[in-house]
Amino acid sequence: DLKVTYLNAAAENLLGVSLRQSFGRSIGELVLPPEELTALCRRALNDGQIYGCRELAARVGDREVIMDCRVSPLDCPDARLLLELFDTQRDRQVRREAELLAQQRVSRRIIRQLAHEVKNPLGGLRGAAQLLERQLPVASLKAYTDVIIAEADRLAALVDGILQSGGEPKQKKFNLHEITEHVGRLIEAEKPEGVILVRDYDPSLPSTVADQDQLIQAFLNLAKNAMQALGDSGQLVFRTRVLTNYTVSGQKHRLVLSLEVEDNGPGVPEELKETIFFPLVTGRDTGTGLGLTIAQDLVSRNGGLIEFSSRPGATSFQILLPVSNAPEAT
Repeated sequence: DLKVTYLNAAAENLLGVSLRQSFGRSIGELVLPPEELTALCRRALNDGQIYGCRELAARVGDREVIMDCRVSPLDCPDARLLLELFDTQRDRQVRREAELLAQQRVSRRIIRQLAHEVKNPLGGLRGAAQLLERQLPVASLKAYTDVIIAEADRLAALVDGILQSGGEPKQKKFNLHEITEHVGRLIEAEKPEGVILVRDYDPSLPSTVADQDQLIQAFLNLAKNAMQALGDSGQLVFRTRVLTNYTVSGQKHRLVLSLEVEDNGPGVPEELKETIFFPLVTGRDTGTGLGLTIAQDLVSRNGGLIEFSSRPGATSFQILLPVSNAPEAT
């Protein structure tokens, strides 16, 4: 019946279930669709030979994965098999993470340079508007110079926020559900009536040490992007998970916290996927193209990384934050 009798830690992580949860269940219940994998197992069992397949696309738990598989019959009286699953998607993800880190370093330099280039003329613009205001023949025209001054001040504040976002993290111990709930309240107050916010939390999420304000800003940027992608209706999901023995930025960590924003909107345009974390890259006419760049920068300063996957009807941005990256707090 191809029932599970043992899973090692790597298999538990890949399949998203523990040995206790999977014991006695058919492998076809854990890997969907089951046909290709179960046929491979039965073939190995019947022929007594080792068989394998490459790049098997499957769904395990709530994740889409691509795996290499190898099935070996064991020399024992009760016809057992050794099934080895290799997460090739994870290898591609590691390479993708290296690309994201390289993008993030370039983006950080670009955004700081842009901020300085924008800020320099703002003082002159504001001063010129104040001088012009004194020369106006009619007091009612002052409304126009007030607009110029107000907009110059707004842009200056925006630039200051960009430049200050790169400060050193002010670390404190907290649970990441404080972030999701804080952002959830803001989104609930702002979202259109047709947008539904769903919370899918892991209650076992441990506390960690990081800069709470920086992570709130990063998660808020992701949530607002998702909400705007939905328009007037759709579903927004806040999801938290604990990942074990997980690799982030080329380093393996015992525990990694995952904060995810998922929407069922149209997805990220194909032409933007490779450069989406670069500054000034946006798919919206009214977008600044800075939200994702700043979010990635803030998360990276706390030892984490933002990854994303997107197809029509399912776009997910995921903050990965290694617990081991933070100092122990008591």
